[in-house]
Amino acid sequence: MPNIQRNGLLIILSSPSGAGKTTLSRRLLEADPNVAFSISATTRPPRPGEEDGVHYYFKSEKEFAAMVANGEMLEHATVFGHSYGSPRAPVEEAVNAGRDILFDVDWQGGQQIQSSPLGSQTVAIFILPPSIAALADRLKARGQDSPEVVAHRMLKSRDEISHWDAYDYVLINEDLATCEAELTSIIKAERLRLSHSRTALSNFVQGLNAEFEARL
Repeated sequence: MPNIQRNGLLIILSSPSGAGKTTLSRRLLEADPNVAFSISATTRPPRPGEEDGVHYYFKSEKEFAAMVANGEMLEHATVFGHSYGSPRAPVEEAVNAGRDILFDVDWQGGQQIQSSPLGSQTVAIFILPPSIAALADRLKARGQDSPEVVAHRMLKSRDEISHWDAYDYVLINEDLATCEAELTSIIKAERLRLSHSRTALSNFVQGLNAEFEARL
């Protein structure tokens, strides 16, 4: 089969906390070597064991602000007093080489990426829980947060879920294996979308037409 070079995808994956986004992201990255996780830039100091360019791109406030001002961030936000964002250059290099980049962002970050110069390459997927009760049970079962933090996350989840219709696809994570299979199917289908490989296919079709001419 001919190797048709396509542009890579910017895969935006969002969900309320506890709906399974982190687990699905990890499984996708483990199963598909052509998908890489977007490394964010941040102004917070490195934690023990974190390496620049591996876990984050660590930037000063001045460096980060300059990147935003120069249009070098696909999306950015301030969380707990520190700035976070997705540098454009490494993502652009990856998608031009046909590699897919996965973003774990909220709906606001997703909107910024979709409105960026690389917006035509995005596929935005939102993960819903099967019920609010199931969402609360999952948050409590993790045992990572106090009851107050769980309550805060639940409150925030209501706002996040309200933006479900801003996405290209919405999956309900009732069964993890089923949801993972659906996510994989979406990515496979998007890779075949004409808009992601139009130039390469155009060249291929020109080659077919040349073969026709040679046979006449």
